[in-house]
Amino acid sequence: MRAGEDRVRSGAPVGASTAATRDRPPDPDVSGWTRAAPDADALRNDVLLAVGLFVASILSFTLWQVAGMYEDPAPAWLSVLCLAGVTLPLALRRRRPCLVLVVVGATFIVLGSTRVPETLVANIALFLALYTVGAWAGDRRRAGVVRGAVIVAMFVWLLVALFHSTTDPDALPDLSRAGVFSPLVAFLLIQLLTNVAYFAAAYWFGENAWNAARARARVEARTCELEAERRVVASQAVALERLRLARELHDAVAHHVSLMGVQASAARTLLPAEASAASQALEHVEEAARQAIDELQGILGTLRDAGAGEGHDAVGSLDVERLPQLVEETAATGLPVSFQVVGEPRPLPPLVSLNLYRIAQEALTNTRKHAGRGATADVRLRYVPAGVEIEITDDGVGARRGTSTGSGLGLVGMRERVAADGGTLEAGPRPRGGFLVRAHVPLAASPALPASAPAAPPAPLPEEQLA
Repeated sequence: MRAGEDRVRSGAPVGASTAATRDRPPDPDVSGWTRAAPDADALRNDVLLAVGLFVASILSFTLWQVAGMYEDPAPAWLSVLCLAGVTLPLALRRRRPCLVLVVVGATFIVLGSTRVPETLVANIALFLALYTVGAWAGDRRRAGVVRGAVIVAMFVWLLVALFHSTTDPDALPDLSRAGVFSPLVAFLLIQLLTNVAYFAAAYWFGENAWNAARARARVEARTCELEAERRVVASQAVALERLRLARELHDAVAHHVSLMGVQASAARTLLPAEASAASQALEHVEEAARQAIDELQGILGTLRDAGAGEGHDAVGSLDVERLPQLVEETAATGLPVSFQVVGEPRPLPPLVSLNLYRIAQEALTNTRKHAGRGATADVRLRYVPAGVEIEITDDGVGARRGTSTGSGLGLVGMRERVAADGGTLEAGPRPRGGFLVRAHVPLAASPALPASAPAAPPAPLPEEQLA
């Protein structure tokens, strides 16, 4: 049977507003679950099956007529009518299974009682009708009642037919010997066992088909639930990553605004007393810096996790200058890592420097998890005329062999960071093996800043003390 026939249909919650609720199939374990209505292909196949069985029954009827095995057969018109009644209703077997079984069963009794010279195709049609009720009837109580009634009617008719056969002196002239294993007893047992096996098989196969369809629907429902949960987790991961970026934005901006405020305060203190206008202007700078810090803390302070700052470096102090320390810490875990700076170093915007550090940190974490034993990594910080690049490569086998079990959420965070700086990220397996992560961030053209400024009062405090 087609897999599409096993799609479930039931009552989704009324008024469901989310797309996940609308698309999620109902649980097949709830009461009232039914198989989905057959599609156009299934209905067309039922029609073809019914017509094919009718043609086959006419051919069988003709052959039996020619063979002359029936001494007093039913008229041809009645035989054709009975064969049509026992086969053609199967065209509706999956749309009206119980009704089809009743019609086929009643016609089958009429066919046998009037001695229509055809039994093979008629038995096949009755078997299919019984099977279809078990496999497709949505009301399971009605399905059991209808099948039970038809089976009981068939056995009653069989017993009546056997009684007439055994009491007719001309019907079984060679089965009159007495005994437990007499030919008559053997004949009756054969008839009973054959019919028991016939109806039991039709009943069992129907129930098994229904249970198999329900099991497939259960798997589909669980798969949809897992997919919906995966989408929710992915969305939450993106939201959490953005919250982390917001926290780091808060820390970095607050750090440097604090530096501005401290330097302005120092300048105001050391200015000559007569420069009141300059002192007042610097006082305004100091006040504005403090107000900016207060506003940032009020807006973004709720994004902090409890105790996030305990036992960790201040985010404002994490930049590309800390990459050698990061490489040493990674090497201490057992992963050989090399570090190289290409080009002429120059000062970077604080957020760019922070994001490049975080990208290298995440890439090395992924290398330790997925590259496999014996892998080595290489970190390169490259200063190019129009920007800056961080490149992390490894020669591991995890990505090439497809053994990585990561969720890819680390790459999502990298892309968020690079996009925040207006850059691009390249991440994926390398043709010769291993994995590559390369982030390029463009830098606006600006006058070159000296690597170190000459000492002048007031000397700015180190950033580490202001974090």
